[in-house]
Amino acid sequence: MVKLKGELRIEDFYKVIFESHSIQMDDTVLETVEKSFNFLKEFSENKVIYGVNTGFGPMAQYKIKDSERIQLQYNLIRSHASGTGNHIQPKYVKAAMLARLNTLSLGNSGVHISVINLMTELINRDITPLIYEHGGVGASGDLVQLAHLALVLIGEGEVFYKGERKATKDVFKTEGLEPISIELREGLALMNGTSVMTGIGIVNTVYTRRLLNWMISCSAAINEIVKAYDDHLSYELNHSKRHIGQHKIAEDMRAHLKDSDLTRKREHHLYEKNSDNVSVFEDKVQEYYSLRCVPQILGPVLDTLNSVESILIEEVNSANDNPIVNVEKQHVYHGGNFHGDYVSLEMDKLKIVVTKMSMLAERQLNYLLNPSLNNILPAFVNLGKLGLNFGMQGVQFTATSTTAENQMLSNPMYVHSIPNNNDNQDIVSMGTNAALITKKVIENAFEVLAIEMITIIQAIEYLKAQDQVSSKTKKMYDEIRKLVPIFTEDVVMYPYVNEVKAYIMKNESL
Repeated sequence: MVKLKGELRIEDFYKVIFESHSIQMDDTVLETVEKSFNFLKEFSENKVIYGVNTGFGPMAQYKIKDSERIQLQYNLIRSHASGTGNHIQPKYVKAAMLARLNTLSLGNSGVHISVINLMTELINRDITPLIYEHGGVGASGDLVQLAHLALVLIGEGEVFYKGERKATKDVFKTEGLEPISIELREGLALMNGTSVMTGIGIVNTVYTRRLLNWMISCSAAINEIVKAYDDHLSYELNHSKRHIGQHKIAEDMRAHLKDSDLTRKREHHLYEKNSDNVSVFEDKVQEYYSLRCVPQILGPVLDTLNSVESILIEEVNSANDNPIVNVEKQHVYHGGNFHGDYVSLEMDKLKIVVTKMSMLAERQLNYLLNPSLNNILPAFVNLGKLGLNFGMQGVQFTATSTTAENQMLSNPMYVHSIPNNNDNQDIVSMGTNAALITKKVIENAFEVLAIEMITIIQAIEYLKAQDQVSSKTKKMYDEIRKLVPIFTEDVVMYPYVNEVKAYIMKNESL
C-alpha cells in the first residue's frame, strides 16, 4: 500500500506501476482538496476566473453564463478527446494517472473530492483509459491526452480492463463505479497539466536505470573475456576525475569482476618484463575505447539519469495547471505552470544518453564479431563451420540499423516548437512527443543490448571460459542460456533476440 500525502517518490511509482501496489489517500489530503474546492467556488462567484466563467485559450475573452458553466467543462473534455495514432500502453497511462492524481491532491486546483476518489479507484482496480500517442504539444499541458482521461472520469470513452479494450460505461457498470459530476472546473483541472509526459518520463527512467545496469554487466563481461587489463577501472585512475557517475560505474564494474580469473594486471604483463629488445608488442598495450573508456562513457549517463529523475519528481509534486488556487492567500493566480519545458528538456537529455548506450553496445558487439579486432574469436563468433555457417552475422545488421534509428530519433523535441491555437500557444514544449520518442529509443537500446548479450554468451562458449569468468558473469551466462541454446548450426534468431530483450526489460540486472 502506497499512501499519498502530496509527496511522491520514484520508489512509489515503482511500487504502484511495476509491483501493482494499491494507493490510499491520506485524510489530510482529502481535507486540503475539499478546502480548495470550497474556496474556489465562493471566490469565483463575482469574479472573472479563467476556465470557470470564461471560454478557453483564445476564446477566454467570452464570458460564460452561469447556466452554461457546467456544459462548458463537458464541451472542453469531449472536443479535445481527439488523439490519434497508437494507444499508449496501460503501464504508462497508469503512471500518468498517478502523476495527475498527485498534483490534483495538492489543493491548488479547486477540484471536487469525487475526482480524487474515482481516480484512486481506477488506479487500484487497474482500469486505464484509452489514450493515444498523437495530440499533445505540451504547452497547455497534455490537453488532448488528458482529455481522454477526463472522458473516462465522466463515464465516456474507452478503457483497458483485464487485458481488453472496453467501453467505459460497461466497465463502470461491472465494477459499480459512478462517473464524476462536473461541479466547477473539473474539466480544465484534469486536462491542464504535464502529467502524461511526466508519467511516461518516470517509467522511462525506471527502464533506463535497468538498461544501464545491464550495460554495466555486459561491459564488465566483455572486458574479462578478452582478458583486458584492469587498471582502467581502478579507484585511483577514476578518482583522478571528480565526476560522481564515473566513480560509481568504475566501482560497479570492479565489483562485477572481483572474482574473475581472466582480467589481467598490467604490472604482471608489461611492467615486470624486460622489453628492451622488443620492437613490436604482441599484446595490446591498451584496449579499444569501447572497453577502456566505459566509466567515462557511462558515467555521464548515470549522472544525467539521476538529474532527470530529480526534475521529474519535482514536476510530479508540483501544481501544473492554470489557474492556481491558493487557499492560504485567499487568491487565484493565473499563469503558465502547465508548460512542459522542464519535462521536454529532460526527456531529450535522457534519449541522448540512452542512444549513447546503444552506440556503446553496438561497438562492443562489433569488437566481438571482428577477429581482426579481438584476435581470439572466430568471425561473427561463429561456432559452426566458417563459410558454411554465419553465427551472429545476421543480427549485427539489426543492431546496427537499430542504433542508427536511435541516433536519428535523438534530435531534440525541446527546440521544435510550432505555434498553434490561434497563436495563443505561440511557443510550446512538445514534451509528450519527447517522452514517447524517448520510450522508443529505450526499447531500441534493449534490442541492441540483447544482441550483444547473446554474443557474449556465445563467446564464453567458444572460449570454454565458463569456470573462469566472474560469478556475476557466470550468473548472466546461466540465465541467458535458459533462453538461448548453444548453436553451432544456423538458427532463426529473432525469437531469441525478442526473448532476451523481454527478459532484461523485465528483470533487474545481476
